[in-house]
Amino acid sequence: MPLCPPLSRAAFASLAMALLPLSGCSTSQLVARGASPLIDHGVAAMNRETDLELARASIPANLKMIEALLLADPGNEAYRVQAAMGFYGYALGFVEPDDRARAAALYQRARDHGLVALDRAGVTQAMLDGDAAALTQTLAKLDARAVPALFWTASAWGKWIELQLDDPARLAELPRVEALMQRVLALDETYYHGGGHVFFGVYYGGRAPMFGGDFARAARHFDRAAALGQNRLLWVEVYRARYLLRQLGDRAAFHATLKRVLDAPDSVDPDLNLANALARKQAAALLAQEEDLF
Repeated sequence: MPLCPPLSRAAFASLAMALLPLSGCSTSQLVARGASPLIDHGVAAMNRETDLELARASIPANLKMIEALLLADPGNEAYRVQAAMGFYGYALGFVEPDDRARAAALYQRARDHGLVALDRAGVTQAMLDGDAAALTQTLAKLDARAVPALFWTASAWGKWIELQLDDPARLAELPRVEALMQRVLALDETYYHGGGHVFFGVYYGGRAPMFGGDFARAARHFDRAAALGQNRLLWVEVYRARYLLRQLGDRAAFHATLKRVLDAPDSVDPDLNLANALARKQAAALLAQEEDLF
């Protein structure tokens, strides 16, 4: 007795029609796309890691696995977003504190993966390089499906610029980055625990008013991010201290804020284990520099 009944002609025709969209895919593309659930589980497992040294040792291999899959399926938007997110997170958490030049290169790499994802979503490099009003019109056509590509591209691009503030060409790119993140807020301000608001807290808080800073606006963005994330993402307060409170010269608030980060209980959200462990590490480093920063 066969394990499955034979297909009727109608069922066979339906199956053939369903497989037609895959007929142009190579075997390597099909294998790469079939690995998507494993990659998703790998990302989730890494986000839940609490041992920073284990994470530091493991992340590079995971990133190269994603890039290997992209060699087989270069237009895979989901993998591009995961690569952008991964290189950004690795640079932020493990590279930038010790090697800013290498971190800048990794942020650029993250941004480049994000740009490919944006291109797949309908925002080409030519559009990004073109007229600002035309770019705004293009971004306005995007829906919530584009939020991950917008967010991680803008995040990586912004950090790349931050590490090259002495380069006028990089500074000239800031309005494009701002436009991408403004669209994130318009489409889904809750994405990544209010991450768009954290971005603008840094954007307006990390500069003196004469250079475009706006401390009151920065504070509102940090407050909104904290509210949206229910104070679970400790990076919100680390960035508040590093960029806003330091600019304000408020040493007492700087110290108290970072001390609260160090004293915060373990998150009830296991998906923030790694992010919060890195935030605590950054808080401790900033407190160790307090005398020099003020």
